Amino acid sequence: MNNKHTLKLGVVPTRRNLTGEFFCNVDVAQANKKATEKKLTEMGIDFVNIDFLNEEGIIYSGLDAKKVADYMIQEKVDALFTPHCNFGTEDAIAKIGKMVGKPLLLWAPRDPAPDSEGNRCTDSQCGLMATGKILRQFGVPFTYMTNCTFDDPTFERTMNYFLGAVSIVKSMTHLRIGQIGVRPEEFWSVKCNELQLLEQFGIEVVPVSMIELKQQYDAIMANEGPRLDEIVAYYKETFEVSVDDDALRRTAALVCTIKDWAEAKEVSAIASSCWGPMRDIGGVASCFAFSELTDMGLPVICETDVHGAVTSVIAQAATRWTKASFFADITIRHPENDNAELFWHCGVFPKSTASKAKKPGIGVNFDEGRPTVGNFLLEDSPVTVMRFDCSGDKYSLLVAEGKTVPGPATKGTYGWIEFKDWPKLEHKVVTGPYIHHVAGVQDHIAPILYEACKYIPALTPDMAEPTEEEVQALLR
Repeated sequence: MNNKHTLKLGVVPTRRNLTGEFFCNVDVAQANKKATEKKLTEMGIDFVNIDFLNEEGIIYSGLDAKKVADYMIQEKVDALFTPHCNFGTEDAIAKIGKMVGKPLLLWAPRDPAPDSEGNRCTDSQCGLMATGKILRQFGVPFTYMTNCTFDDPTFERTMNYFLGAVSIVKSMTHLRIGQIGVRPEEFWSVKCNELQLLEQFGIEVVPVSMIELKQQYDAIMANEGPRLDEIVAYYKETFEVSVDDDALRRTAALVCTIKDWAEAKEVSAIASSCWGPMRDIGGVASCFAFSELTDMGLPVICETDVHGAVTSVIAQAATRWTKASFFADITIRHPENDNAELFWHCGVFPKSTASKAKKPGIGVNFDEGRPTVGNFLLEDSPVTVMRFDCSGDKYSLLVAEGKTVPGPATKGTYGWIEFKDWPKLEHKVVTGPYIHHVAGVQDHIAPILYEACKYIPALTPDMAEPTEEEVQALLR
């Protein structure tokens, strides 16, 4: 799973196949190449360049496109960045983009003013317009970074948006979702079409029965005492615990069981049964176990919601796996704030999302009084909620940005989230194709989610807040 949490950028500098004392001066182009790579290094971005190609490390002939593409494929890059060090070579970039088949970021450093004699040396913005045209002709989707200087905030903002989108695309490639048990009989809303997911997105659903899981659980309980002791000690140190040590130990065993199975099957997220047989495996509620696994970078989603598991991968990948997602029911409106809503679940939010005002708790669930579930409020923060879902054979990604606000306390894990126009979002959810389950992250990431859909042809962004026009403005 960890290799999906890292990114490698393929940097392909380009210039026009001209040389002159002023216009298309090679020394200026090389200076722009070096400055670009210096900026990427300062940002901590892992990249490979094309220094193998020639003395300049810059492509200026379409005939070299296959050499560069083959090299980028060999290096297993996750995306391409094509800085135009002057006007550039549009056919070379388009051919490379088509052959490599990865997200592509198009940009050039802002051109300096003409000198005192009226000479210009780059005209890179002009070249960007030519390359954009040819990329479209080749059917290559790309992200455009506004022509800007290296120290313009636009550079880092757009680069980070792009890399977040790349992270989503990479995580969705050959995605394997574990499925533990079957959905609750009453939950028709979490049904999914496995064949359609495979055909449209390449998503595999990997099932395991409760009997198989129980056998693995029993073996861990019997044979891995020291491992469980260490985890129980961590729980007691980190949380405000209101259940006994035996419940903590059985919870630790459930965490180890699911984690070991997921690693063996190379799944990136899990949709799991959480009632009935799951509670019988160790005599504990699985909510807290799911929350701990999600904090480890393995989102585990309750009520066998496969689309919810896909959504959670998208959510965490958008942050480049730096933040855990939380999975919530959309439940009730705020008693006083018409634009706020309670986002809640029995106790599955990961501890990293908890308010720092008090120690997060481990307690019993609200319906049976069964251990173990998380008990805490979300940390005050900006929030983006999202839902991957479908109607017929059309898949879309609902996106809404809001912020946490004060509200009445309740049991389990929860947060009151305010939006600019809650009724608008409510209508989108009810009229579909969505349900009451969403994944959230504590950040505003709408531009990242929007841009990622550009590279996932079967997925349409459905922007609630901000609107599509507002997101496009942010991307500029």
